[in-house]
Amino acid sequence: MSYNILVTGGGGYLGSTMVPELLSAGHKVTVLDNFMYGQNSLAHVCHDQNFKVVRADIRQENVMLPLMKKADVIIPLAAYVGAPLCAKDPIGASTVNHDAIIMMLKNLSKEQLVLMPTTNSAYGTGDENNFCTEESPLRPISQYAIEKLEIEMAVMQHANAISFRLATVFGMSPRMRIDLLVNDFTYRAVYDRFVVLFEPHFKRNYVHVRDVARVFMHGIACFDKMKGQIYNVGLSNANISKMELCQEIQKQIPDFTFPEAEVGKDPDQRNYIVSNAKIETTGFNPIHSLELGIADLIKGFTMIKNTRYGNV
Repeated sequence: MSYNILVTGGGGYLGSTMVPELLSAGHKVTVLDNFMYGQNSLAHVCHDQNFKVVRADIRQENVMLPLMKKADVIIPLAAYVGAPLCAKDPIGASTVNHDAIIMMLKNLSKEQLVLMPTTNSAYGTGDENNFCTEESPLRPISQYAIEKLEIEMAVMQHANAISFRLATVFGMSPRMRIDLLVNDFTYRAVYDRFVVLFEPHFKRNYVHVRDVARVFMHGIACFDKMKGQIYNVGLSNANISKMELCQEIQKQIPDFTFPEAEVGKDPDQRNYIVSNAKIETTGFNPIHSLELGIADLIKGFTMIKNTRYGNV
């Protein structure tokens, strides 16, 4: 079935990978993005007659509302993503990550479908064993995670919504980010051959950007049985520590070293193991491994040496 899909922030790290997949599946896709990073990350789909693009900001209600009325499905990717960017501009972050989404929700019809990206960073540190399911207590420790959690609660009041709590995303994308952990460590391995580790035992879960695109496609295809639910989305075999991540990178860059810091701590104190069993029971399984993602990043970073590919 073909839908009219509105993707806000569709020119970003997730969207520039997801939008071509939506178009390939036969959907009509409108992207609203302010292109704040000066990217042309959707240039390769401009030939598609089912693709439309609007340069604007999701906080512009007079722009958003007419676009929303035409949409069967809304995927609100536009956000100030990550704790550092939110700390740099907390007011901008709140108005985009929270206020604009509340405005969107107030103007939805009950029939419109919403697939919302949220974050498993809301788990903070998990339980005494750092293990988290969708039912685990939430302990967000950053403005980004706190506001994403508030939005998730609001989204789940909508009659036709799914929330995907994404693991830390990695992999090459047309709108690249090198500040995400796997991407960052691989970039440092390629160019510096070392990284200093703080809290090397802290664990996180990871997911490839292409599998994020796949899970949204899966959510659209299986919406009736998945709606009204929250799902963790990550690689179940990639609940690994920073030290283990570096060891994976070292397998492909043997002279990469990663000494442990003797003093100080990481400002990001997240430490958890996440269960992805719930999404797997719906028939979805990631297909892009950490090993292959690192290999892709090494190839990609042969072409990229510029800090503008981060968010801050």
